[in-house]
Order: sequence, then structure tokens, then C-alpha cells
Amino acid sequence: MTRQDISENQANLIYIGIGSNLGNRVNNIEIAKFLIISYGIKIIQCSSYYETLSWPNKSNPKFINVVISIKSRLEPKSLLQIFQKIEKNIGRKKSKKNAPRECDIDIIDYKSSNFDGKLTIPHKLMHKRNFVLIPLHELDKNWIHPKSKMSIKKLIFSLKKKEITSIKKI
Repeated sequence: MTRQDISENQANLIYIGIGSNLGNRVNNIEIAKFLIISYGIKIIQCSSYYETLSWPNKSNPKFINVVISIKSRLEPKSLLQIFQKIEKNIGRKKSKKNAPRECDIDIIDYKSSNFDGKLTIPHKLMHKRNFVLIPLHELDKNWIHPKSKMSIKKLIFSLKKKEITSIKKI
């Protein structure tokens, strides 16, 4: 086993969501993935691209979202700082909460742990968001919510039927 293999084995498995609803949405996500790699973070898998209505204001432009799995030894706060730099680099500006944006990166799961405080992982509303649950299910059909202990399948089936049918794989 090489030194890099040992290092990767000790790294944490983390799921993150990336979304965009302004500009060239797919390109924005690809740039975000490239920039994540440029920080030395290894991308393991990437879900398909999914188009969804904006949340919570469905009249805003539609989002394209993916979920990726990464490996990193960085702590959540350090990852968050990197992701905020990437969002800003791609064009995100400080604006109203949930306003349209070129790039949004969220930590969905950090080695199946709970973090509360300034940074809450998993996100307190992720269990209600089709654009997180369905791509995450694509990557890990056996994922269990660290707080509720509900399976990803149960979480998806707890969504309203409209939420399940309104998401489109592209």
C-alpha cells in the first residue's frame, strides 16, 4: 500500500450537494468540481444531473443539482470555508437567503456524524429536499440519516408525490 493509499483510507467520506440556477448551470457545477479538486479534495463519485424547481420560491429559475462524494481529512468548518471561496469565485454574491445564484455548495453528510452549532450537518431540511435525496440515493442506496436513522428510501417516500415526480434527470 502506498503512502497516498494510506492517506486516502484515513480520509472521511463526505457527501456534498452542488446546485446552480443562474448562468450556464451545468458549466458552473463543472467549474465547482474542478475547483474542489484543485484544493486537493478527491471526488469519488458524482450523481447524474437533476433539474428541479427553485426552493422555496418556485417562480425563480430552475436549478440543476448534483450530489458528489468526496474524501478529505479536512474538518467541516475548513471544508465550508473552501466551498464558500468556490461559490464566490463562480460568482455568488451576498444576497437574500435562497435567492438565485450561480453556485451553491452544501455539506450533506460528513462521515455519518451530527454537527450542531454554526454549521449543522446534516442540513436540518435535507430530508425534505428532492434535489438532495434523489441524487444521494443514486450514489448510496443504503444511506441512513445520522439523526433520524431513517433510510434514504423512507426519506424519499416521505416526500409529497409532486416532489418526487417534479425532479427530472438530465
